[in-house]
Amino acid sequence: MDARTGFTALDTAVFGPAARCAFASAYPETPRVIEHRLRDNPLLSLDALAILAGKLPETSIEYNRGDLPIGIDGKPGGTGIGIEDTIRHIASVNSWAVLKNIEQVPEYQALLLALLGELQPMIEAKTGAMLRPQGFVFISSPDAVTPYHFDPEHNILLQLVGSKTMTQFPAGNDRYAPDETHESYHSGGPRELHWRDELAAGGSAFSIGPGEALMVPVMAPHFVKNGPASSISLSITWRSDWSFAEADARCWNALLRRWGMAPKAPGRWPASNRGKAWAWRAWRRLAGAN
Repeated sequence: MDARTGFTALDTAVFGPAARCAFASAYPETPRVIEHRLRDNPLLSLDALAILAGKLPETSIEYNRGDLPIGIDGKPGGTGIGIEDTIRHIASVNSWAVLKNIEQVPEYQALLLALLGELQPMIEAKTGAMLRPQGFVFISSPDAVTPYHFDPEHNILLQLVGSKTMTQFPAGNDRYAPDETHESYHSGGPRELHWRDELAAGGSAFSIGPGEALMVPVMAPHFVKNGPASSISLSITWRSDWSFAEADARCWNALLRRWGMAPKAPGRWPASNRGKAWAWRAWRRLAGAN
């Protein structure tokens, strides 16, 4: 373990010099495919992931049918097969599953922190301290679709088994994710977005296979289509003061909108959004004291 950072080292670097250079030049706002060397890790086999699912709380497990449209309202439900069997038989059960916050289990926490530790200097040079590291494992049947949505974290998706194509849309553009939807999400609402076929022309498709990873900017709308074989992917994510300020500014805008105003959307990085973030935090403290 590095005494300065608290990150546990891997035996060999997962992100080589070219990958780290490409990441540094793209982070935090440009999607980019980079190479990784995490294939064949025993913690990420189907059997190991089925065991992991049994260790996680129910709130950290989500699985749904795989034959979904790009846009969907609400959660579509599962296949009637338990999560451990779903994972072990993912090639034939027409499903996709996500194991959330794998850092709750010590050996997966060590893996997550080791991976992020390789990128920490590049991350903190741009967006400051790496906050709230979290990991998510996706196990998907052939041709499964993860519907159109956004995520609040800085994210790198590492493809381990199989292939998938993620179609991303510009972050911060209200054509693809209306400001009111952002405000609702950061106030506790859903993250799924309303899909319209005319949006497709604005997307950029990134196809990744084993040994490739894709950087996903904070709140960039996207949907994912799995390839013709079953798939395992690992998302390593973190937050920053910048991402939290953007989220709090959205909450403040939601309040202003309820008061009949038409607030300006927060700025994307490197805009700080501190004024609105501080206003929201002060309002929350004041409301909690009353």
